Amino acid sequence: MSDFPVARPLALILVMTSLTGCGALIAQNPSGRLSPVNAVADDPESRLMLKGADVVAYFTQQRYVQGSPQHRSRYEGVDFRFASAEHKALFDREPEKYLPQYGGYCANGVVYGIPWGGDADAWKMIGGKLYIFGGRGSMDAFMIDPPKHIALADRYWKDEVQGSNSFVQRGRRLVFKVPHYQSGDDLARAVTEARSKGLLR
Repeated sequence: MSDFPVARPLALILVMTSLTGCGALIAQNPSGRLSPVNAVADDPESRLMLKGADVVAYFTQQRYVQGSPQHRSRYEGVDFRFASAEHKALFDREPEKYLPQYGGYCANGVVYGIPWGGDADAWKMIGGKLYIFGGRGSMDAFMIDPPKHIALADRYWKDEVQGSNSFVQRGRRLVFKVPHYQSGDDLARAVTEARSKGLLR
C-alpha cells in the first residue's frame, strides 16, 4: 500500500505554512486555553483577535466596530482591542461572555472541521452568542439551518479543532473531508434554493 495518502496532507500543510508564513502559524496557535484563534500579529500584539475588531460592540451596539490600540486587553494569551474604555472594562469583567464562537473562525468552516477564515464584518448573534463568517455566502449557507450547523460545528470544535494546530487541522480536513462535506458550488446552490423558498432573506 502506498504512503501517498499520508504524504499528501503533510505536503499540503508544508505548502500552506510556507505561503502563510510563520507569523500566522504562531498568531493562530497560542499555548493558552483559547487555541486555535483567528488572530494576526500586529505590533505590539502578537495574537490580535479578528484583526482588532471590538468584540464587545457586537453585543452592545449590534454592529462591527474596529477597536483602537489605546484600549486593549490580553486574555488567555490572545490580544483584544476595543473602541472605548467602557468596552474594555466590560470585557475585562466578563471576557467569556464576549468571545466569538470557534475561536473567531468562520462558523460555516468549522461545520466541516476546518478552522479557516472569518471576517469581522460578516457575523450573526444567535442565542446570545457571536458567530463570525468568511463572508456573506458562508453566512447564508450556515443560516439555512442554524440549529443543525451549530450542532455540527460544536461537535467538530470539541472533538477535533479545539486545542489543535489550526494549520494541521485545516490541512487534514481539506484532504480527508467530513461525510457531509459540500463544495462551494454545492453551498451556493443550496443558498439559491433556500432563497427561492423564502427560507433566507
